[in-house]
Amino acid sequence: MHFISEKLDEYVVKHSEDEPALLKALTRETYQKILQPRMLSGHYQGRVLSVLSKLIRPKVILEIGTYTGYSALCLAEGLDQKGVLHTIDINEELLDFQRSYFDKSDYGSQIFQHLGPAADIIPTLDNTFDLVFMDADKPNYINYFNQIIDKLNPGGVILSDNVLWSGKVIEALDPNDLSTKIVLDYNKLLKEDPRLETVLLPIRDGLTVSIRK
Repeated sequence: MHFISEKLDEYVVKHSEDEPALLKALTRETYQKILQPRMLSGHYQGRVLSVLSKLIRPKVILEIGTYTGYSALCLAEGLDQKGVLHTIDINEELLDFQRSYFDKSDYGSQIFQHLGPAADIIPTLDNTFDLVFMDADKPNYINYFNQIIDKLNPGGVILSDNVLWSGKVIEALDPNDLSTKIVLDYNKLLKEDPRLETVLLPIRDGLTVSIRK
């Protein structure tokens, strides 16, 4: 989803940090072999995730929604030297694909994969988090938020993807469209929760940055 002209978008990408070679290869193979490749964070958003992570220097990252591992690798670029990244996905068929790229990176030993419903796995993680990336099934965004908010360290950051939901957030709501309703409720929650300071960035399909006070 692009909310600016294609030419202007090309200019933005051209004047942002280059995409690392490993991530170019991951993108290429994802498009060749995996269903729904548009789910990738992609070059520009990936560089945004990388820069934000480098600013935060997290010791523990939680990612909810791995897909083929692109965003995990971007976030891992900012990890503390002894930091770890826990990433959760429900698709068993992608585990080996993810791991092959994790192990080609400099962060393979720091990335831990978890298979299964995130709502079941999050309570089992004996960690508090410096950075959480929310990019999974939209109907559960609020449920995941409620599970992680008390595990988020002061000054910790929640990054929430797809919060503009292809522009549906400003359209008339279809009462049968649960995903859009949850995204609307989630955006309202992030804005109004007194524990957070939030800004919604119109990057790709919308990326919210929320800091735990």
